Amino acid sequence: MQPEQAQTYRNVMESLVVEEVEKQYQKLPAKVAGYVNKAEVVAYALNRLPPLYATSERGWQQQRNRARRGMDDQIKTAVRQAIAAVQRDPLRAVTPLKVEEEQESTAALQGLKELLGREELSWRDLVNAVENALIKTARGEITWRKRTSASVHRSEWHDTRYLL
Repeated sequence: MQPEQAQTYRNVMESLVVEEVEKQYQKLPAKVAGYVNKAEVVAYALNRLPPLYATSERGWQQQRNRARRGMDDQIKTAVRQAIAAVQRDPLRAVTPLKVEEEQESTAALQGLKELLGREELSWRDLVNAVENALIKTARGEITWRKRTSASVHRSEWHDTRYLL
């Protein structure tokens, strides 16, 4: 019995659409290009094209060749429509999606703020704050407080390696 390997799969259309977005973006007038968010263009176009997934290098090449032979015009049209559809309206505010790591780091910083009792704490001054807390602790001064199970559940920071 072979050990189970992680299954990797990728949508060939993503790379083809990104390439086409770059080509068409280069041809845009500078003023128009300033109002185009490439990520939105890619997402818009991909949502209008069929996915072509591959799990191997050979499958990747086959799907890529298939798309280039039969879907090149469809990709160009989808990207052209996407550029027209997603040109940014300066009056419309868009909040980009946060990646999971960003959310986790925000929760971790909140946990450190609670632990060290410093609501003003930021990533920029974290090292100094921890260093000062350790120095004061070595002198016998306790400048941080033990987290209770209630405070662990109150925040979204659940990494038990850091619980005291």
